[in-house]
Amino acid sequence: MRINIKYSKRQPSTHAREGKMADKAQRPILKGLVMAATVIVALALLLAAALRWRENGWGALVWLAAFVATFAIRTPHAKRNRANIVVDARKGLDEILLLAAMFLAMMVLPLLHLVVGGFGFADYSLPDWATAIGALAQPAYLWLFWRSHADLGRNWSPGLEVRDGHQLVAKGIYARIRHPMYAAIWISALAQPLLIHNWIAGFLVVPAFAAMWFLRVPNEEALMRGRFGDAWDEYCARTGRLFPKRAR
Repeated sequence: MRINIKYSKRQPSTHAREGKMADKAQRPILKGLVMAATVIVALALLLAAALRWRENGWGALVWLAAFVATFAIRTPHAKRNRANIVVDARKGLDEILLLAAMFLAMMVLPLLHLVVGGFGFADYSLPDWATAIGALAQPAYLWLFWRSHADLGRNWSPGLEVRDGHQLVAKGIYARIRHPMYAAIWISALAQPLLIHNWIAGFLVVPAFAAMWFLRVPNEEALMRGRFGDAWDEYCARTGRLFPKRAR
């Protein structure tokens, strides 16, 4: 006697399906809690650093204000552009190390020093006029930083990436220079040691960003050349990297 046995794929139980749905529902809640906790910690650190301005000098208050403004400018663009579909990216070890070094030198180490004074052994003194130069540079930095993000729009990303539908931006500030965002960060990096008088928390950002500039920018331009070809070369011919080209 022949017996036919049919095997069917086991379906998840009702309880298992409900558990998965509950996990998916909880993820946004957990993400929101983590984000809220991060914001609270950041605000507490900023407040603690501001309260120590006498120990750190008035230039530290200027740096803190620019620090907050920088995040206010970048955060909306970062949130919106997470939805971009990336079609090409360069995420090697060198890129990771460069970004980590900049994050430490430009944000973490200065804030840590201003909050707890952990690098006091590396302090140096500057006259008030030098600190004033650093303060006067901040409006130019923030305007250029904001204008660069605004003109790039959906084409900006923190890493070396090309998105689906990526465009060659040659309008606004990009009509004259190819890397206005790097120009803005150069201003900020050179001003930081004038505002925070410390070799680690203040000055270290200069060599860190110099390494990023000389190592990362050629990779970025190669990525753009691979994407846009002759159009990129023509664009380079009429623009400068950090400063507008002189008219011939």
